[in-house]
Amino acid sequence: MTRPEPDTGPGEPAQARLIAHLAAAGYATVTPPVLQPVEPFLELSGEDIRRRIFVTQDAGGAELCLRPEFTIPVCRLHRQRADGRPADYSYGGPVFRLTADEPDEFFQAGIESIGRTDTPAADAEVLGLALEGLALLGRDNPSVRLGDMGLTVALLDGLSVPPAAKRRTLRALAAGRSLDAVTNGADGAPREDRHAGLLAAIQGQDPQGVRAFVEDVLAIAGISAVGGRSAGEIAERFLGKAAAQANGGAGLNAENRAVLDRYRTVSGDPDAAARDLRALIADAGVRHAALEAALDLFEERTGFIAARGLPIGNFRFQGSFARNLDYYTGFIFEAAEGDGPVLVGGGRYDGLLSHLGSPVPLPAVGCTFWIERATGAGR
Repeated sequence: MTRPEPDTGPGEPAQARLIAHLAAAGYATVTPPVLQPVEPFLELSGEDIRRRIFVTQDAGGAELCLRPEFTIPVCRLHRQRADGRPADYSYGGPVFRLTADEPDEFFQAGIESIGRTDTPAADAEVLGLALEGLALLGRDNPSVRLGDMGLTVALLDGLSVPPAAKRRTLRALAAGRSLDAVTNGADGAPREDRHAGLLAAIQGQDPQGVRAFVEDVLAIAGISAVGGRSAGEIAERFLGKAAAQANGGAGLNAENRAVLDRYRTVSGDPDAAARDLRALIADAGVRHAALEAALDLFEERTGFIAARGLPIGNFRFQGSFARNLDYYTGFIFEAAEGDGPVLVGGGRYDGLLSHLGSPVPLPAVGCTFWIERATGAGR
């Protein structure tokens, strides 16, 4: 068993107890390398992390980065050690992100459960361990917020939201922004796009040619990435917007916008939220098997959470809660004290291992603790 990287900060005794507790729960302690290939983070992390990573190069010119988080590194390590098989991991060590109001290097600990097929039970276990860990760090009564990216995506699919608008809607939800920019105008026409001329020019063009053009333009300008996106990603976004424009505008229509605005207002304990969500779907007349399955899973998960003795009446589901990490696919949560910063957060990311090249699709769920925040060491 690999020992976690040492830390000499004020929170060391508490974090040592936390890491020991996670290992005792059956999560083997691992320490992924600090230097990681940059591509997975550019492709799979949200914009918030993409624009804040520290990038460097090895002797051969390959781009690397200081690990900005642990989930992708642990999943890469799993591929090396137990690809295609279930395993549970815990970790503790420094991560590195450019930040304005906190140190650029800070300590995180957490767990990743890979390969368990009992999804609602695994979700409940990770939430339970997250709250147990906070108690070990001296945080006994946090406020807990729940969300469900799988439910949100299933609702968008049930509403037949076009792919380009679906992506933009998810990003708006994650950023807490209005859906105005994703909504068609009052007359049903798409809102004016400042790139309309370019989009018209590339409609129907060979995608490989468009990608090569974008790469050449950025290379001439000496730019390798914009906002954390590679040239290929930028080209894909232009192609998607061009296809939407060719179809007469693929934004949200007024009816779908109204449903999503109502969905964002759903807030309450999980049982009350489930009733409100089912009422919303019935009122909207949405009939979609995946959406029904997502609601069933939501309720089953609540049952497992309650079976662990957790106070579900104190937890709050919020339809407006979404994650700005692109790989989350299902249950998400975070815990804080009042309106303070997040102390622990996590969720389900069932597609990440496949995106990293695993030949066997593996479900996965985990959580991360911000140690300095939880122990007060960063204050």
